[in-house]
Amino acid sequence: FRHFIETYLVDWRSGSKRYFTPEGIKSRQSADTKGIFTIQYPEERIPVPENFRYLPFLIYRELEDGTRDLLCTACGICSKVCPPQCISIKKAVDPETGKPVSSPAEFYIDIDICMNCGLCAEFCPFDAIRMGHDYEIATQTREGNIYDLEKLMKPVSYYAKIRPVQYAAEEAIRQEKEARKNQQQN
Repeated sequence: FRHFIETYLVDWRSGSKRYFTPEGIKSRQSADTKGIFTIQYPEERIPVPENFRYLPFLIYRELEDGTRDLLCTACGICSKVCPPQCISIKKAVDPETGKPVSSPAEFYIDIDICMNCGLCAEFCPFDAIRMGHDYEIATQTREGNIYDLEKLMKPVSYYAKIRPVQYAAEEAIRQEKEARKNQQQN
């Protein structure tokens, strides 16, 4: 009964700041909160930590002419290290010569089988596959849970938004490598 009364007292003192604001969620998650501390899901959501990983996605760079430069070269390492073998890749073929091209023609991940371990992202030598934050993926049919290339592709800006600290560290390392490479060439 005390918690019930404290809820109304705290709500009355804090006004409308207690619900539907990031500050309100943070105050209700603190150890010294009074009253009821539940989150009003789905209207309110607890912020996802930066290191949270759920579904893999493929990164592409947006070029100035509006095209996409997919970082994946269809090497197949991610499908080889995947413990449940839920990744399937088919390499693209040049129509004129018939030789394989270093880009995927088809890329599938069966999300129902994926165990979200992150090994595909860890072993990718081109940093083309990363783990995302999308965890609300319920569907009513099985066909909706097999992600193809179009559903997996996300821009570099999306990755920078969900993991700002890790992206900044990776960019610093990449720029340092480019600077060293330019110094060696000069």
